[in-house]
Amino acid sequence: METKNKSLKGNIMLMLTALIWGTGFVSQSLGMEYIGPFTFNGVRNIIASLFLIPCIYFLRFINKEEKKKMSPHEKKYLLKGGIYCGIVLFFASSFQQMGIQYTSVGKAGFITALYVIIVPVMGIFLNKKVSAKIWVSMAAAVFGLYLLCINEGFSINKGDMLILICAFLFSVHILVIDSFSPNTDGVKLSCIQFMVCGIISILPSAILEAPLISDIIKSMGPILYAAVFSSGIAYTLQIVGQKYTSPVIASLILSLESVFSAIFGWIILSQTLSTKEIIGCIIVFAAIINAQIPKKIKTK
Repeated sequence: METKNKSLKGNIMLMLTALIWGTGFVSQSLGMEYIGPFTFNGVRNIIASLFLIPCIYFLRFINKEEKKKMSPHEKKYLLKGGIYCGIVLFFASSFQQMGIQYTSVGKAGFITALYVIIVPVMGIFLNKKVSAKIWVSMAAAVFGLYLLCINEGFSINKGDMLILICAFLFSVHILVIDSFSPNTDGVKLSCIQFMVCGIISILPSAILEAPLISDIIKSMGPILYAAVFSSGIAYTLQIVGQKYTSPVIASLILSLESVFSAIFGWIILSQTLSTKEIIGCIIVFAAIINAQIPKKIKTK
């Protein structure tokens, strides 16, 4: 009974994570009413980094871990990983933020979610085998993407192309995190990567956008939601939630992020999808789900 309760608690946490990440696309769209994409990402990531500092102590408390002093080598490794992840995150989030300006948040959510399929395919270059199921999912996703993005005259929307590039960059980001996270603290790594991404984003923001403090203040609501909820709270919920459920169930629940982005884009921003685009979303979502279900699920 206790195990079931913990599993339920973990699943609820992951469902909240998917919900927050899905609505985060709406805040990203609303946040650029007064400021540019680099300014939004710069302020958002710096705030997210600062917010994660107390989260580090919170997770240590709930896990009942004793304070352990890191060795110079461990600190260097953590810093190196945070910088690498932060640089890749800067490029991925920049393309995503720019793309949202020219497409709906629903389409942005579904296209971004393609990283679930792209990651194992990119693993080929790291000498990792790719199953036939992944190739089937990839083919289905390409067809779904065609229905979702290709307009009449066989042209693709500028925003959709930017988001597609973002999906590939987020795939690289996941692979970079995968190479560092097993040997260091994940929340600390994320805290550093957010700060690095934020600082790098400020540079093009100052040169290309020259934001006014008054405009940043006007956009502070969406910025705080994206920083505190999408980055800080959702990331913490994900880490805690995955302690109580299986990776398969976790990945399936988190896939709902794309569905929530479409639903709340329709409710809050009145963004609708055509019948062809809805069919494309369903095919993409089915491909994502298929890519994450293992061949055999062992049960007791």
